[in-house]
Amino acid sequence: MRSVQSVDLTLARSELERLWSPASLENLARTYWRFLSRVTAGLVRVLYGHDERSVVVLGRPLTLLRFDAPQYVLEADRGNVRWRIRDGLLVARAGRGCGYLAIDVRRGAPSAEPARLREPAGGARLHETEEPARLQIQIEVANFYPAIAARFSMPVYRATQSWIHVLVTYGFLRSLAELDLAPSKVGRFAERPPPRG
Repeated sequence: MRSVQSVDLTLARSELERLWSPASLENLARTYWRFLSRVTAGLVRVLYGHDERSVVVLGRPLTLLRFDAPQYVLEADRGNVRWRIRDGLLVARAGRGCGYLAIDVRRGAPSAEPARLREPAGGARLHETEEPARLQIQIEVANFYPAIAARFSMPVYRATQSWIHVLVTYGFLRSLAELDLAPSKVGRFAERPPPRG
């Protein structure tokens, strides 16, 4: 199975430049997992291991999906974070270790419309407009072998797990309009304060 959902955001170029960093890409990845937990009222959680991420119902042993640790790529106009799917209750035996989940971010050509700038924290209003920029964010699940399709049928998979995945993913993409990125739990790319002395 392959599933792709995407959104185009228009934002001020200065805000895009501020956000374009490995740390922001890592925070975007964490924001995806936070959204998944929030939208399920905490029933679905993400557990972080040294070299894996597990999506569980309340806790182990109900592991829906288990991923390898993320791989990051940040280029001048593209960022990507990818988790290879290891296994889990939602993965068919034949598909273990085959698929992946990825978040891909691309800078687009400058928008022809002026950027609609949000009010900064503290309520101060921005009166001037800045050069707008476009950002495309895409969520992809590829080469995924769903256990539901293997046990029952593709129509059952499409009517259940696939439908839920698409609904949650579009909800996540819509939530990015606020650009409220969660701080990473791992902090692999977090900016460290300079050493003292």
